[in-house]
Amino acid sequence: MIASIRGTVSEIGLTNAVVTVGGFGMLVFAPTNTLASFQIGKEVFLSTSLVVREDSMTIFGFENSDDRAAFETLITLTGVGPKMALAILSLYDAEELRAIAASKNEKALTGVKGIGKKGAQRIILEIGDKLGAPTRLSQSSGIPLPVSGGAEVQEALVQLGWQSQKAEAAVGQVLESHPAASNELILRLALQILGGR
Repeated sequence: MIASIRGTVSEIGLTNAVVTVGGFGMLVFAPTNTLASFQIGKEVFLSTSLVVREDSMTIFGFENSDDRAAFETLITLTGVGPKMALAILSLYDAEELRAIAASKNEKALTGVKGIGKKGAQRIILEIGDKLGAPTRLSQSSGIPLPVSGGAEVQEALVQLGWQSQKAEAAVGQVLESHPAASNELILRLALQILGGR
């Protein structure tokens, strides 16, 4: 098991990054908030989870072990795979998930593509107290990504499971009211729009 990685960021995508460790470039998938804090050429430390399938080995990276533990809990739930778990953690960190589970806030989870009301109820029921009790009110932070007009955000939304037309419409709606928004802000606002539909 690869529990953590320390290395230099050599490439950054919207759903993954390449971190160079000892001369090897490791492809790491991570929540958007984590990726937003990366800078090419800078060193990062990630708590990681290695997911092994018959035909692949995929590394998922997180800012801290708390979010990694939340990811590993999520992928044990019925109908939640790594892709959906990553989508959930792109909207909510571990502490926010504790608050959602404790308050049985189904609406919060239905903002994630692929999770309907029944799915949200099931996830909350299955999570139970596995993540522990909430201890603080979380606030998201991160360094904004460069402005790109939203094309990369549309691609990221499609990779997260949204239909291309819906992703384009949501991004367009965000850019109408926030024409100079960073990719990170566009993504957050677009996810809010799509989650409310």
